[in-house]
Amino acid sequence: QVQLVESGGGLVQPGGSLRLSCATSGSIFNIARMGWYRQAPGKLRELVAEIIIISGGVTNYADSVKGRFTISRDNDENILYLQMNSLKPEDTAVYYCRANNRYGGVVWGQGTQVTVSS
Repeated sequence: QVQLVESGGGLVQPGGSLRLSCATSGSIFNIARMGWYRQAPGKLRELVAEIIIISGGVTNYADSVKGRFTISRDNDENILYLQMNSLKPEDTAVYYCRANNRYGGVVWGQGTQVTVSS
């Protein structure tokens, strides 16, 4: 089983930056893809960015964050990152890390709050 622990959320002003981290432990060799999702109050959880590990690190981004957010993974430390620049109030949400294994299993982290406000 894989365990995920997010960190790095907080309060930031519009235009600012944050970097989220997702520390991964457990059966990491089975992970096929990892991603960041977010859920704002009253809205459905949505994909922000993902990295497809079994495809050599191909990345995908939601249109709303393209050019502002960057997903990356430190394979030595087993940490997934989300660098968020030029943050907007509409980026305010709880951000979740997710891992899919090769057998269809899905694991979620506990989430970290990001608030963009002046």
